[in-house]
Amino acid sequence: MPQYALRLLCFLTAGLLIACEEQNTYAPPPPPPVSVAKPMQKSVIDYLEFTGNTAGVESVELRARVPGFLKSVNFEPGTWVQAGDVLFVIDPREYEEDLQAAEAELASAKAQLERAEIELERAESLFRQQAGTEVDVVKWRGDKQISQAAVLRGEAKVERARLNLSYTQVTTPLSGRASRNLVDAGNLVGDSEPTLLTTVVNYQPIYVYFNLNERDLLRVYEMYRGRAERKGIDTKTDSAKQADIPLELGLANEEGYPHQGVLDFAEPGVDPATGTIQLRGIFPNKEQPPPILPGLFARVRMPVQERPDALLVTERAIGADQTGRYLLVANSENVVEKRPVRLGALVDGLQVIEEGLRPDDRVIVSGVQRARTGAKVEPKEVDMASFTTTALREAAEAKQEPAPSSEDKQSSEEAKDPAETPAEE
Repeated sequence: MPQYALRLLCFLTAGLLIACEEQNTYAPPPPPPVSVAKPMQKSVIDYLEFTGNTAGVESVELRARVPGFLKSVNFEPGTWVQAGDVLFVIDPREYEEDLQAAEAELASAKAQLERAEIELERAESLFRQQAGTEVDVVKWRGDKQISQAAVLRGEAKVERARLNLSYTQVTTPLSGRASRNLVDAGNLVGDSEPTLLTTVVNYQPIYVYFNLNERDLLRVYEMYRGRAERKGIDTKTDSAKQADIPLELGLANEEGYPHQGVLDFAEPGVDPATGTIQLRGIFPNKEQPPPILPGLFARVRMPVQERPDALLVTERAIGADQTGRYLLVANSENVVEKRPVRLGALVDGLQVIEEGLRPDDRVIVSGVQRARTGAKVEPKEVDMASFTTTALREAAEAKQEPAPSSEDKQSSEEAKDPAETPAEE
């Protein structure tokens, strides 16, 4: 092999080895990009949240109080009825006859009493004139007393017969929505027992019942005592409603807590079997049709404290492991730090951070999966307010709005006033 060719081969081999050595040199990857945001500071209200059930403020079962055949049903099932309306009529003829018989018996007793009074007066007059005997006086005095008792008994029978006659018209004692009629006209009711005819429920306003555990009860009771002291309420005689403790209610198909009410009642003590106490709230329900029905599942919350300058972060920035909940923050050198935190309430999609976070911390809100504790990141500043539920909803609605077509743009441009169009240069 010529010498120059050998030198060329050695030169190429050395260059190849140098190139391979340069390609195997380790180059660290760049810091991963992440989005960071400082926690939002705002005043928030601490709430206690419960689950409960709604119930009508009044409910009555209408029953047949006298036996008889049902003559008529005078209402439409499921409609609103007013207090005093006659909903059912039981055949009254038998009870009208009983009333007439009782009135006749009373008239006879009154006649007997009148005769006994006259005879007693005559016997006493003859006895004073020594023309009659004392036996006659005693006899007619006794007859008078017997007749007086008969009159009282007759009056009682008349009242009883009149009362039974009134029971043939079944009226509702309260205004509310009536259930369906459980017995049709023509059937015998009230024979062996008072037959249930229908139920009337008033749920304007409406109650909600919920249970409170012992720890939360102490907070509520402290708030109640403070309100009672400020308002001058006598806790022995005045109801809990006068303390005006607000409540908010939301149904299963509603977002948030749109219904406003107040605390109305609390049981006198904690149930030792469950360690809870039952409370009751009252809510107006005047809309037609009423939005809240009895027996519904309800979410209830009660404001207990207002805290200024609370720190809030988006839920997507919160992680969890065996030690609990934590946040990843980027320090001044863009190095990731892990911060154990204690969570508070959820406000508009942002989570209140009770402990473990400072106002100037830069919380990693996007790219959390790429961030590693102790490693550097490339942070990009964003606003924490953009992660609220309201802001996310507005952004989603803006994306759903259709863009104007070319024809719409052309028609809008043609509709412009020519005087407003700038002249061509």
